Amino acid sequence: MDDLRVGNWMVTPSLNSISSLGRTTRVEPKVMEVLVCLAQHPGDTVSKEQLFQAVWPRTVVTEDVLKRCIAELRRAFDDDARDPRVIETISKRGYRLVAPVTAGSATPAPTESVVNDSIAVLPFVNMSADPEHEYFADGITEEIIDALAQIQELHVVARSSAFSFKGKHIDLRIVGKQLNVRTVLEGSVRRADNRLRITAQLVSAVDGYHLWSEHYDREMKDVFAIQEEIAQAIVQRLKITFPWGRKNLVNPGTPNLEAYESYLKGHALLYKRGPAISRALACCQRAVDLDPGYALAWADLADCYSMLCFYGFAAPQAFMPKAIEAARHAVALDSSLAEAHCVLALTSLLWAWNTAEAEREFLCALQLNPKYISALGWYGSAYLQFSEGRLAEGMEQARLALAADPLSAYAHALYALTCTVAGKTGEGVEVSGRAIQLDPESFLANWVRQMALLVNGQFEASIAAGESALAMSGRHPWSMAWLAVALASLGKATEADAVYAEMQARARREYVTPTVLAIAACAAAREDEAICYAREAYEIRDTNLFYFSRYFPLSYRLYRYPKFCEIIAKMGRSDWLHDQPPLTVTQEPRSTILRAAPPDKAL
Repeated sequence: MDDLRVGNWMVTPSLNSISSLGRTTRVEPKVMEVLVCLAQHPGDTVSKEQLFQAVWPRTVVTEDVLKRCIAELRRAFDDDARDPRVIETISKRGYRLVAPVTAGSATPAPTESVVNDSIAVLPFVNMSADPEHEYFADGITEEIIDALAQIQELHVVARSSAFSFKGKHIDLRIVGKQLNVRTVLEGSVRRADNRLRITAQLVSAVDGYHLWSEHYDREMKDVFAIQEEIAQAIVQRLKITFPWGRKNLVNPGTPNLEAYESYLKGHALLYKRGPAISRALACCQRAVDLDPGYALAWADLADCYSMLCFYGFAAPQAFMPKAIEAARHAVALDSSLAEAHCVLALTSLLWAWNTAEAEREFLCALQLNPKYISALGWYGSAYLQFSEGRLAEGMEQARLALAADPLSAYAHALYALTCTVAGKTGEGVEVSGRAIQLDPESFLANWVRQMALLVNGQFEASIAAGESALAMSGRHPWSMAWLAVALASLGKATEADAVYAEMQARARREYVTPTVLAIAACAAAREDEAICYAREAYEIRDTNLFYFSRYFPLSYRLYRYPKFCEIIAKMGRSDWLHDQPPLTVTQEPRSTILRAAPPDKAL
């Protein structure tokens, strides 16, 4: 549908955005479809059945999903249900759009469509002969993003959303509309031996006009100075005040170029997750060997150790002590690094079981960088939700991550996960679908969708989603365990047992986290084996232990076992034993169905 005006608001369906007076709100695609349906019948009552048919054809959804969409639209329009100026509820019938609807301009005025003093830094193109230098170009891009993000008056698009345009030749005006920014920085990097050429240009995303451009022909040792000059040029061109005398925007962290390059390569590999984490570990280790004072490399080294254990590639006894040691060393070297505080918080939570330190360090990281996506994600899901049961607060942290990184599959998957845990299962299914649209190859997005469908009671759809996640991940144990639960919920005990048997066979050849083995054994109705694996998970401090949390939707079966509850008490988590779980179980004629608890208990 073309752009339209609803009252004083500009609505752009293609961007899922609602704008007025310099403020733009992005809504989920289904929320926009509800608005479009109402706008097609201005002044008329649109029944709930009409909306269900138009927005969710051939899909069964609850009325709560529609109510949530209407509530989100009211927030976007600053509307009040008790005194509606935009959307009126017609009791027991449907809804009516009471604001006038007119055709809108395809290119609304800048003051209504973009954030003032805003920029997206697109990935610099690698022009070097060696394709291995791709990581170097990406690293320079990320450092400029981080430098500009320090300026409070400047809205800077987060890395993942900016990198979603990598390798794509798109009109920068379209990029500006999709990212809701006024300016876009693009550039290229060419390396040849010790020489470096970097070009950069700042473009107005409103009209495509070039605001500034420069090229730098220097030696490699000048790479940090070039990044600083680019950042300063942007700030000065946008006429933003910054106290230059106090500090530089770019903090290289090391004078050692070889250590810097090794860190950049490791950081790029760490982003890829999966088997690439082992290669990232080697690069980060080399970086700290070359410069033992390189705090950022120590933080990434700690992250590599943690993620190898978290994703089940290594047993925690081997690497987690090294992880927490590296994290503490990073904080000691540079206490101003949000990355260092975040990884210390994570290791404190997953390995030391020190929730007080975890909360303190997460909050410190977010104080240093309120838009740090990793800190928002781990704090919201692992700490607030899984550990503490503060489900609504966890959702809010994930929502902040999504607002900061609107085109990120990771941010969408994270928000979908927190929705699902908080009992907003329909929203979890919807948002996880959007995550996959943004990045079909993301294992995390596919795994979260598998889980969201499972918790929403869509077992067959969850099994199909699980097959996709398994295919792209080399049959990751997380997805296998969720598959076993889905099959058991459908009453397919033999098939659930076969999946569990496959996991057992694999565990005899390589490390498989005992936490997910316990969940799969429970799905296969093997109580003694489930308890055995749960006890092992406790004894080795498995980094997946928060899947045993009372608040994790797939742990409910285990809490039926008294011996499992004894293990939870030994962990020092007696609080998990007394709270009402956010999901209840009800027997249906054909299967065991997961049902979301009422909102007051879920939140």
